[in-house]
Amino acid sequence: TYVRHTQSSSRALEGLRICDFSGQLAGAGATRLLAALGAQVIRIEDPVREGRWDILRGSPPFIDGRRDINTGGAFNNHNVEKLGITVDLRQEKGRALVRRLVAISDVVTENFAAGVLGRLGFGYDTLEELRPGIIYVSNCGFGHTGPYTAFKTWGPIVQACCGLTFSSALADQPPAGWGYSYMDHMGAYFMALAITAALVHRNRTGEGQWVDMSSVESGATLLGPETLNVTVNGHPSREPNRPGSNRNTSPSMAPHGIYPAAADDDWLAIACRDDEDWQRLRTVVGESVNDARFVTLAGRIEFQDDLDARIGAWAQAQDRDVSVARLKAVGIPVSIVAQPRDRIDNDPATAEWRLWPTVHHTAIGEVRVDGLPMHFEKSDWSITQGAPCLGEDNDYVLGSLLNFDATEITELRSEGVIR
Repeated sequence: TYVRHTQSSSRALEGLRICDFSGQLAGAGATRLLAALGAQVIRIEDPVREGRWDILRGSPPFIDGRRDINTGGAFNNHNVEKLGITVDLRQEKGRALVRRLVAISDVVTENFAAGVLGRLGFGYDTLEELRPGIIYVSNCGFGHTGPYTAFKTWGPIVQACCGLTFSSALADQPPAGWGYSYMDHMGAYFMALAITAALVHRNRTGEGQWVDMSSVESGATLLGPETLNVTVNGHPSREPNRPGSNRNTSPSMAPHGIYPAAADDDWLAIACRDDEDWQRLRTVVGESVNDARFVTLAGRIEFQDDLDARIGAWAQAQDRDVSVARLKAVGIPVSIVAQPRDRIDNDPATAEWRLWPTVHHTAIGEVRVDGLPMHFEKSDWSITQGAPCLGEDNDYVLGSLLNFDATEITELRSEGVIR
């Protein structure tokens, strides 16, 4: 029988407790990482509207057609190893309950719009009074200072504001943007870094602090080289007159890009580093690229459109795995453009790495989730517990951690303070 609330005693962050108001991914993704490393993360949700202050709760993908507030795949993936309680913060008894939780926590996390948690009565000054030395990390679109503080964002808005969307396009084409909320993921990583850095500071000095984060500024930091290239060198952000290009122009290599294979939506990536690579690649591709214009790197770059077309025609005439195997055999850096089935189901390296651990979820059963791309020799991560169903850990958190007795818990439930 699977038992929740048990943890390994050897993980790096064992003994750390986080009172977690965060949701979606920009916040929930950060505390997910810390929970996998041993922190006890207590996720606070709203009993009204079935916990939907996090829009991922109850959203697809679903398994076997089971569609309800507890079975959405995205929420469950982003909240493994966490405990979940429901508290109605509209009621004073709910706010009092959270104050008791803050008083025994090390960190409070949230990614509401700027000022929301403060208006609920849990600004940093209040939290510091409840727990001296508390670390409070806020992660919102534009941070809590500046002219855009009141603006509200989601991942695609952040990406558009910070410049990522404009940079993500083929030349002579409109901005393509991103197919998913890339900055939710990156924002989560920056938030996890902020939490751990604040913990290191507190361990050294005893001081807690408020960490204010801006997702838009986080995105802007990812554009450093491109921004310098535009502002210092005067180069355009997207190279003109290269319609339809899937190539990489930095560093200078040719061919260096993505090419179609025979099957629909199968692709391969090739990087030809120097003239020696080029000579080896010619032996595989054959007569179509035996052209005097391509003998030198300068020539291959000058006539790269024609070169790419010829290599693309060669690649499209055969199975991608055949092309990759032939190029690997002569030492050319090459790979299939991996689709989910390639990386998740068919790659022995992924299985060896244990990147997709199986967890037990109360409503779904056994299901695979994302692991962490690192392993610690002495204090490794562990992910075995699925995300909490709505309010699943109310009795444990209130009874075992906050010392409410059974009568008090029953009363809170009957009054709708918890669900």
